Amino acid sequence: MANDRQYRSNTRFVATRGVKEYRASIPEWVNESDTVLEIGCEWGTTTRIISDHAASVIGTDVSPEVIERARERHPHIRFEALDAFDVRAALELNVDFTKIYIDMSGISGYRSLLDLIALLNSYAAVLRPEAIVVKSGALKHFASRCIPFKG
Repeated sequence: MANDRQYRSNTRFVATRGVKEYRASIPEWVNESDTVLEIGCEWGTTTRIISDHAASVIGTDVSPEVIERARERHPHIRFEALDAFDVRAALELNVDFTKIYIDMSGISGYRSLLDLIALLNSYAAVLRPEAIVVKSGALKHFASRCIPFKG
């Protein structure tokens, strides 16, 4: 049962659908004072775009091979191998992230929606960023159907 003493996050969640929307959100949500973590960076293309708007950015992906390719393509950006579900490993980067970008296309179906919401809440609780922008059509659709009750 919910009560007033439960943890409440101030993190804003921004759901985007597709790469175009995900990248279009960067100028609106990232500014030159931000330190950004991108989870699921693949070859670092979006990480590079974020780097044009932020004070600093770290791109991460589960695959060490993908990270090596991102480092080759963008040697001026920091990339690290990281499993998105290992929130402790993200904490061990020892960086105070103000924004997090998550491209978890592989878990954006309706069956995985609860896992994605749990992951977002974990990052919000542990890293406490101002905002988390996530690329998930399923989450965006779900969120568009939600209306907070003002009772």
